[in-house]
Amino acid sequence: MLSEYLPVLMFLIVATALGVVLMTVGWLLGPRRPDAEKSSPYECGFEAFEDARMKFDVRYYLIAILFIIFDLEIAFLFPWALVFRDIGMISIMAMALFLGILVVGFAYEWKKGALEWE
Repeated sequence: MLSEYLPVLMFLIVATALGVVLMTVGWLLGPRRPDAEKSSPYECGFEAFEDARMKFDVRYYLIAILFIIFDLEIAFLFPWALVFRDIGMISIMAMALFLGILVVGFAYEWKKGALEWE
């Protein structure tokens, strides 16, 4: 039973080693020219240390939230696609209903103009 986990362990070892090697090469060969602009904090396109009551555009956050919602819903398709041939007609109809609701939600957001950026 433990022999089935050997490929996973090998994958983790190779991935960790590759990550360490690439980060080390980047650190050794990368340019080191710090300046005030590179060292400054960056948060959403405006200065971080200003008045806390300043107005800013919330469309960025709306687009980000919509992307996360639809991206997570699409992620549910991967496990379903793996067992597509083994599941019955009821499961296929359930996924069709799920995708229908997803499309209706996407069309609603599109019609409301939530995806528009001026």
